[in-house]
This record gives sequence, structure tokens and C-alpha cells, in this order.
Amino acid sequence: MKKFDERTTANLDVVLDEVCRDLPNGGGDHETRKFIARRLLRAAHQGKKTLGALERVARKALHGFLEGRPA
Repeated sequence: MKKFDERTTANLDVVLDEVCRDLPNGGGDHETRKFIARRLLRAAHQGKKTLGALERVARKALHGFLEGRPA
């Protein structure tokens, strides 16, 4: 697995925490965070490493995850 530089790692952490902040329990359940984290890692491996790019990926992943859940 490819390692990321410190800035990218920090960006990944910040974006995951920020996007999950408004979810129940102050950050959502493990399954939700794991789903978003996997999407973020995939995007970072593809070269999307800025806060803005990662935030777009995370919000899209969250939206998709929540839409796919049964009500």
C-alpha cells in the first residue's frame, strides 16, 4: 500500500472528521466512516489530495451511502 505524505494524511483526517461531524453520535457509525474513508483513500491514490478535492469526494460518498440505506 502506498504511503502518503504528512499533508495528505492530515487532509484525509480533517475531511473525514468534518464530513462525519454532523452525523449521529458525533461522527457516525463505524460502517459509515469506513465507507467514506475507503472512498477518500481511493481518491488520494488517484492524485486527489487537496482539501477541496477530498471534501467533494467525501460528501459525495456520504450522500451515496445515506441514499443507499433503507429508511
